[in-house]
Amino acid sequence: MIDAVLTDLDAESRVLDDLVAPLPDWSTPTPAPGWTIAHQIAHLRWTDRISAQAATEPDAFAERLRTAPPDLVERGAAEPVTLADWRASRRALAEALRAVPAGVKVPWFGPPMSPTSMATARLMETWAHGQDVADALGVTREPTHRLRHVAHIAVRAFGYAFLVNGKPVPAAPVRVELVAPDGSAWTWGPEGAADRISGPALDFCLLATQRRHRDDLAVVATGEVAAAWVPIAQAFAGPPGAGRERS
Repeated sequence: MIDAVLTDLDAESRVLDDLVAPLPDWSTPTPAPGWTIAHQIAHLRWTDRISAQAATEPDAFAERLRTAPPDLVERGAAEPVTLADWRASRRALAEALRAVPAGVKVPWFGPPMSPTSMATARLMETWAHGQDVADALGVTREPTHRLRHVAHIAVRAFGYAFLVNGKPVPAAPVRVELVAPDGSAWTWGPEGAADRISGPALDFCLLATQRRHRDDLAVVATGEVAAAWVPIAQAFAGPPGAGRERS
């Protein structure tokens, strides 16, 4: 399982690599306030490195977590970065995750994760930051089967999205029915659930990574719980994001 996810992570990283490699510099602003393309790549490189440390040096990671300043993420994004740096961090992370013994979970800022889950999270983040870069460059990326990883994390984070927004986690389940890029159906949750989310997989992923305003997406919510989830859905750890303005 880990090899399959790492293969998809590598493919997603290469899509972004192809966008930024020809650029003369990475100073172009992206839709993330205050972040240029350089910030986006530096953040991915930083997260690769700290993820690899968590997998290979859990004690050192725990100490870093204990002493982490409030602006740790922003500091990582502000570090100088080159294409070679980012490529090296990607390789090192893949090696580190493959080396984690079976059954061992990797510590993280939230709950510990399996190596497969961590690789999936890295794919989600790479896709999301890649969307910012694509938007900055005016490029439309072709949606792929790899969106299933992003959607899966968003569905798994259903309860977390409510908790991080200071809301009780609803007891009612939500059925999620998405149309994949190839036209097939991706589903999660009980088939008979009264609350449902439906729409294109791409739109759901843009919603959950907060790369588009909900009114600009063809995501349909049926039922009170589903309707409450849509505006707070997030596939990422940490505090709720500010989201994006309606176009």
